[in-house]
Formats: sequence, C-alpha cells, structure tokens
Amino acid sequence: MSEHFAKKWEAKRDEGESFSKTIHNTIQPSAPLKTQLDFACRKLDLQISKLDQANERFKQKDKTLFAKIVDAYTKHDSAHSNIYSTELAEIRKMSKIIMNARLALDQVALRIRTVSELGDVVSALGPCVGVLRSVSTGLGGVLPEAEGELGDIGNMLSGLMFEAGSSSGMSLNFDNVNEDAS
Repeated sequence: MSEHFAKKWEAKRDEGESFSKTIHNTIQPSAPLKTQLDFACRKLDLQISKLDQANERFKQKDKTLFAKIVDAYTKHDSAHSNIYSTELAEIRKMSKIIMNARLALDQVALRIRTVSELGDVVSALGPCVGVLRSVSTGLGGVLPEAEGELGDIGNMLSGLMFEAGSSSGMSLNFDNVNEDAS
C-alpha cells in the first residue's frame, strides 16, 4: 500500500510537523481525498434533488396543459388545442431532458461512492499485506506449510491491491507497514 495514498485518503494528525508547515496547513489546508469525494457526493445529491423538484413542476404543468387540451377539444376549439398541444410537447421534451440529466448525475454519484468504498478497502488492506509478509517470513522456520498459505493469501491481497491501484493510476508499495498494522 502506498503511504502516499494512505496519507491522502484520510486526514491524520502529524505530531512531528514544523511550525511553518502547521501554519501553512491552517491557512490553506488540503482536504483528504475521501473528504473531497464525500463533498462531491453531497453536492451531486443536492443537484439531483433540484432536478427532482423541477421535474415535479413540469409534471404539474403537463397535467394542467393536458386538461386544457381536453377542454379545448370538447369545445371544438382546434386553435387553442393546437397551441396547448405544442406547449405540452415542449414541456415533455424538457421533462425528458431533466430525467436524463438526473439519471446521469445518479450514475456519477454511484461511481464516486464506489470509488470511495474502494479507497476504504485499499486503505485498510494495504497494511495487512505487509503484516502478512512479515508473519509469513517469521513462521518460515517453524511451520513451512503456514508460510506457504500466508504467502498465497498475501499474493492474493497484493494482486487485489495492484488491480485497484492500476485502475486508479496509483503506484502501490507493500513494504511499508505502519504501527497500527504491526
């Protein structure tokens, strides 16, 4: 697991920071990736709710215009019914555009949430790979079959981490193990 990714994923307090770096981070802090992704999801949810409200207004206009069209047809007023039907067609087009935009935003929000969950998994599994490797080498002299099994598990997790890292374009380093994992 890349220490660089772990540091950017969630905010952690550095106790060995210099005074100037502390001031710089206070004035212009850089938000962790997870926080930025959560913020983006909240913004997308807000836009989706606005699109839902707009769609609801268009549905109300649709019902009103449809009632006017029916009323104009019953009165044999073809001029007004044509005007209302043209307006109804435009409202339905806009409603369809709004629904397509809502679906697209839903898809983006879902993708961001998936990336966020994948980041949580990668952040949690990264230290485990290093611990498995150190335990595996420690058990090599005592239980050789356990070393092989732990090595297989470590390789599987490494492959999973590599695939997750390669899909996101990050380089992963499995040698560094933090104190929590140890």
